[in-house]
Amino acid sequence: MKTGKPLIVNLACTGTLPTRAMNPYVPLSHDEIIDDVARSLELGVQIVHLHARDANGVHTSNPEPYGRLIEAIRKLPGGRESLLCVTTSGRKDPHPEVRMRVLDLDGDMKPDMASLTLGSLNFMQSVSLNPPDAIRCMAARMQERGIRPELEVFDLGMANFVNVLLKEGLITPPLYVNIILGNVAGAQVDTLHFSAILAALPGDCIVSVAGIGRSQLVANGLGLLFADGVRCGLEDNLWLDFIRTQPAGNEELIRRILRLAQELERAPMQRLALRKLFGGNCYGQSS
Repeated sequence: MKTGKPLIVNLACTGTLPTRAMNPYVPLSHDEIIDDVARSLELGVQIVHLHARDANGVHTSNPEPYGRLIEAIRKLPGGRESLLCVTTSGRKDPHPEVRMRVLDLDGDMKPDMASLTLGSLNFMQSVSLNPPDAIRCMAARMQERGIRPELEVFDLGMANFVNVLLKEGLITPPLYVNIILGNVAGAQVDTLHFSAILAALPGDCIVSVAGIGRSQLVANGLGLLFADGVRCGLEDNLWLDFIRTQPAGNEELIRRILRLAQELERAPMQRLALRKLFGGNCYGQSS
């Protein structure tokens, strides 16, 4: 049990697929994303997981809008201390050379972290392609650039691949892992699934727990009870209630987590304390 331990909150505010037709509060433009991030930083969020959209609101791998987001967030109160993570998602484009362009951003545009999904997986109506060689290629590039991977684990096999990459020297401790539960083709919000993944991970991981759709609240509850933190936000879940009558906003989802965390005496971890846990291997201490 993690009662009383400082809590890590990772905001995944936009994602690849959500649209305004799905939820009127999804931030799509540069300014909308910055506004949501600013409110999240005021609440104590330490990690921001970023997806950028083009002028038509479509997900993009173009590094330029990511750089502008990172640069703008670092000008916000708390922005320079927070950890900014860019996506390398294979959901729209499976080619690692396209997905890795965002890792070449530099200066105040350089990300602290980048997502690294540790296997291919099916979603309800799409696929994210992540063959082993592509994962290794992206992990090596992150290591070369001093960008810490946000290791995304959807099932037990992906948890095992964390150990493979660690043995191969492509990732280095301390590791940050997001266990993501509730996907149709992955581990579910089930204590057996969750505990099996936890047991398969290396012992020195910093673990957050996320849930897709209706699974988000229960998955976050597992993170509050048994892990170092949670990931929440409109990327993963668009609704505030289980029967899907109340569209959620990012701020509402964060505030709900913080209310639950308060009951468990889990105050948000100080951002500089989280950087210290990572040993300075992220932008702001290593540059």
